[in-house]
Amino acid sequence: MAVKFRDYYEVLGVPRTATPDEIKRAYRKLARENHPDLKPQDQRAAAAERFKEINEANEVLSDPDKRKRYDALGEQWKNGMDFEPPPGAGGAGGGATFEWGEAGDLGDFSDFFSSLFGESFGRATRGARRGGRRGGGARMAFAGGNVEAELPITIEEALRGGRRGITLGTGRTLQVTIPAGSRDGTVLRLSGQGEPGVNGGAPGDLYLHLRLAPHARFRVAGDDLEADLVLWPWQAALGASVRFETPDGAVSLKVPPGTPNGRRLRLRGRGLPREGEGRGDLHAIVRVTVPAQPSAAEHDAYEALRRASAAPADRPAEE
Repeated sequence: MAVKFRDYYEVLGVPRTATPDEIKRAYRKLARENHPDLKPQDQRAAAAERFKEINEANEVLSDPDKRKRYDALGEQWKNGMDFEPPPGAGGAGGGATFEWGEAGDLGDFSDFFSSLFGESFGRATRGARRGGRRGGGARMAFAGGNVEAELPITIEEALRGGRRGITLGTGRTLQVTIPAGSRDGTVLRLSGQGEPGVNGGAPGDLYLHLRLAPHARFRVAGDDLEADLVLWPWQAALGASVRFETPDGAVSLKVPPGTPNGRRLRLRGRGLPREGEGRGDLHAIVRVTVPAQPSAAEHDAYEALRRASAAPADRPAEE
């Protein structure tokens, strides 16, 4: 009896007419929401099962050929292996192991395998038939499925690299090396870390799509970064050299005299890695603030500035 499973379209929450882009968006959204690493400890086991189910559905529906076969076979498909053998094909039923007696017993069985799993499987069955095996069992090896997942990383990890521990859907933990200079969308391939093979087949691979996580200080704008530079009024008016934190450490940033609120001061090459080589820029955006509770001396200084200013006291400042 074939193993019962949920409809893959239902798993991803998309209609059967969904486009590849719609399937991709649905998968990425669900993968982020159900990633075990992003769940509390007491919810990780349930999230791991859901995460595995989402990856399985995506593996089939994101592959045009697999999706076509799934649409045709319906409940007789599960990772390309769970199906009911044709009558008379023998075997234990529902698996990838089958037996035959006389060479003629196979009939069109190899053609069935070829249409379902690809020409290489058809050649394997035809080769076995030509070899004249009779009465014995033939166990066909199937490679394990590939698994795709998203791995959130920090801006610092993207720039300098690092190592992260991740928990797979099976509960197994792996140490992943994040290369320095990674970008949002960089894909890491972990060979042999996907779904296990069947009957000695090679395991699939794990593909990790790196995604930049939100940062407490820096905002991402393409290959550039942005961060607020909060100044006192006298620093903006008179100019100053101020300490400014970058992803590479603190620098001394020169503020020109007469710097207005909202001006962007560019630090070249302090942004994210660019595709190919080099880095984007870091933009310090000026935000002028005033003391919430000025001292008596500060209050007197502001009064003196007000009296000395040629600007009308009853009108707002113009940009």
